[in-house]
Amino acid sequence: MNVLLIGSGGREHALAWKLAQSPSVEKLWCAPGNPGIAEEAECVDLDAASNAAVLGFCRDHDVDLVVVGPEAPLVAGLADTLRVAGFAVFGPSAAAARLEGSKGFTKDFCARHAIPTAAYGRFNNAPKAKAYIRAMGAPIVVKADGLAAGKGVTVAMTVDEALVAVDDCFEGAFGSAGAEVVVEEFLAGEEASFFCLCDGETALPFGTAQDHKRVHDGDLGPNTGGMGAYSPAPVLDEDVLARVMDEIVRPTLAGMKAEGNPFSGVLYAGLMLTADGPRLIEYNVRFGDPECQVLMLRLASDLAPILLAAATGRLAGVKARWRDGYALTVVMAADGYPGTPVKGTPIGGVVKAEASGAKVFHAGTAMADGRLVAYGGRVLNVTAFGATAREARANAYAAIDCLAWPGGFCRRDIGWRAIERERLSV
Repeated sequence: MNVLLIGSGGREHALAWKLAQSPSVEKLWCAPGNPGIAEEAECVDLDAASNAAVLGFCRDHDVDLVVVGPEAPLVAGLADTLRVAGFAVFGPSAAAARLEGSKGFTKDFCARHAIPTAAYGRFNNAPKAKAYIRAMGAPIVVKADGLAAGKGVTVAMTVDEALVAVDDCFEGAFGSAGAEVVVEEFLAGEEASFFCLCDGETALPFGTAQDHKRVHDGDLGPNTGGMGAYSPAPVLDEDVLARVMDEIVRPTLAGMKAEGNPFSGVLYAGLMLTADGPRLIEYNVRFGDPECQVLMLRLASDLAPILLAAATGRLAGVKARWRDGYALTVVMAADGYPGTPVKGTPIGGVVKAEASGAKVFHAGTAMADGRLVAYGGRVLNVTAFGATAREARANAYAAIDCLAWPGGFCRRDIGWRAIERERLSV
């Protein structure tokens, strides 16, 4: 089949890498892609933010499946435009994508369907949000309602910090995403991520992961889009996952269908494992980044037919096979990230790094005068496999040490939770 992949980051490179291995994929395009993706697919100069342009490409090139990587096109209704025209799309409708596009929508949805999550308030002005914060006290969580590229959440340990976060939202720090805020109860526990592929009715469990949001070792510094991840997440054992499916995922699918917005695509549940059981922190409606990278490295099944089954309502009975062991990815970021990253610095050593057995996924790269350069904040995802989490981490950092990029940095403690569990189990 002919497949069009939408996106340009590390997540899309991982998806392109896996799709390119499928014997059922005859032609793979990516719009707009990046230098790493260009090794797996034909990158096309297509305005992926234009639904009409994407539809025209699909018509002109007999596309059989469109895989939408990032959330913004989904929230903007790309899947709706394509489905109306008869194309199979992996990704939810705009109405269903509100599960990520509006945190307030998701909180209200959870309340309607008794899905366990943090207590909350929704506010469209600063004075009311601040009054709620003062009444509730700290620690407390402040979230911009809309899409903020993973940077619209403040876990405030003091009331003053929360008040500043409210001002940031309403004063435009996150653009239109901060026009409304959600203020949530602070949940204590361990975070983990759970992925399910959905076709509107059926949910296929599709892996677990844990990521590292803080920019510095020891989980210090500001939140980022993610500095690394590993899969599987040992904390999500079979008993916990059974509760998540029964209490969170299945009620979500049933509720979305009952409300006339069946969910199709990947449902990514960010979870907090509290003393009272799993609680939903938030939903994403696309693969996580960098979680997708470790999932694709672990996946033993052919990805293409599974995504097609999800896109066409035929997931019932589909199974996914996984490699035993761990996959771990370390994000190499440009100096200055998560503030203003330094762009244009040359990157060398990728071939040498991959010769060690690792896979280097490109997240924010470009070509300039024939050289690979940094072009974003999170630039490379150095991903490796191992029989244990410790071995996977050692393999990833060995590959990182092969890179020649003085303009980049990374955390050196990715995977510490899983490695500590391994140590304690010996």
